[in-house]
Amino acid sequence: MRITTRHAVRTVQTLCVTLTAVLVATGCGRSEDSGPGNDAPAEIGAGKAKGTVVMWALGDPDEDLKELAKKFEQENPDADVKITAVPWDGAHDKLTTAIAGGNTPDMSMVGSTWMAEMAALNGFQATPTSIKSSDFYPGQWDTTKYKNTSYGVPFIADTQAVYYRTDLTAKAGIKGALAGDWDGYLNDLKAIQATAGKENPKLRHASGLVMGFNSWIFWLPMVWQQGSDIYDAKTGTFTFDTPEVAKALENYASVPKQGLAPTDRADNVQSFQDGLTAVYQEGAWAGGTFHKDSPQLDGKWKTMPMPYSKQPVGFAGGTDLAVFKDAKNPDAAWKFAQFLTEPANLATYSKATGSLPPSPQAWTEGKLTEDENLKAFAKQLEVSKAPPAITTWQQIADTIDSELEKLTLGRSTVAEVQKTLQSKATSIGTGR
Repeated sequence: MRITTRHAVRTVQTLCVTLTAVLVATGCGRSEDSGPGNDAPAEIGAGKAKGTVVMWALGDPDEDLKELAKKFEQENPDADVKITAVPWDGAHDKLTTAIAGGNTPDMSMVGSTWMAEMAALNGFQATPTSIKSSDFYPGQWDTTKYKNTSYGVPFIADTQAVYYRTDLTAKAGIKGALAGDWDGYLNDLKAIQATAGKENPKLRHASGLVMGFNSWIFWLPMVWQQGSDIYDAKTGTFTFDTPEVAKALENYASVPKQGLAPTDRADNVQSFQDGLTAVYQEGAWAGGTFHKDSPQLDGKWKTMPMPYSKQPVGFAGGTDLAVFKDAKNPDAAWKFAQFLTEPANLATYSKATGSLPPSPQAWTEGKLTEDENLKAFAKQLEVSKAPPAITTWQQIADTIDSELEKLTLGRSTVAEVQKTLQSKATSIGTGR
């Protein structure tokens, strides 16, 4: 998902606490039998969609989405889809305010890590059973859940892969991709680093490193790769104090500690394009940027799945579609959501925008893996996992970002980071 600024997030988190209290106090006029995590699935009626569907689309005006809306209208002549673009940096605030005020559109895109928080605000209808979870990658489907109830449909998948400059890695004697196991991967980075200023005169560091905001996206899979987690959903407790988390922190810090990555918040994308770094972990969007901004590098970079220690696991994020509790035309909205997430339409949208579809069948129908650089992302989606579906997740994620930065800069030890994370996460809690 694309996430708003820290300031906006914290402001809205404060707002949400207030809003939730109001919603709980009033019950929003809804049945006592319904509510977050206890909602019956919505139903999609027979026949074609009718009436107006108002949808918020996050990001810039999306002409490719509007093209799909036209196709939907052709198939449903009595339906009219109106799409309004909502910039990402104000989307969280706008969505939560609309839910609190009962002034929502019929449906919206929703950042995957916001789903639990907004479902807990009693904002969304539960997903109809006619939309099958088995049609999507399990990790992507899990992004729609709150208290084991699904409140949306995956629309855009997001995960990370490793980009590497073949012109630079070849000079380090690496034929093809870097090693897929963590120890071998580190050895390859060391071999690349040894060419800096020599065979690769411009190279400064073998790898780029994401520091600060959203660095948790790159670290949390390292915990899952150890066969562990940071949160036990059965007991509702955080588990930052385990040996597996310690190992994941050690692995994360080992790259900058050995001088294999910068610690100065460098522009990783630009550094990769300029040949200052040879390897970089990022989402699929980066490939489009490289092609657009540095077409002379086409054919000189490739992708590979993320390296792992005990088991391969990747991050599952992205954007889901949700229909609001206060939708004026929920039946048509669900029909449009169902239409957009049909494999053929997901494939069309992905080809037009460069985004990743959350459905394996969409990859097949769109023949997306014919693009060699997308194969690594397809592999990652097969083993992707969603972060904990708790309403306080953004606060927990911010805390992880802060502690990872201290660890990277040598201002905290692994043990100190573990102790701080366990203490602060427990204090923040899991919300509603």
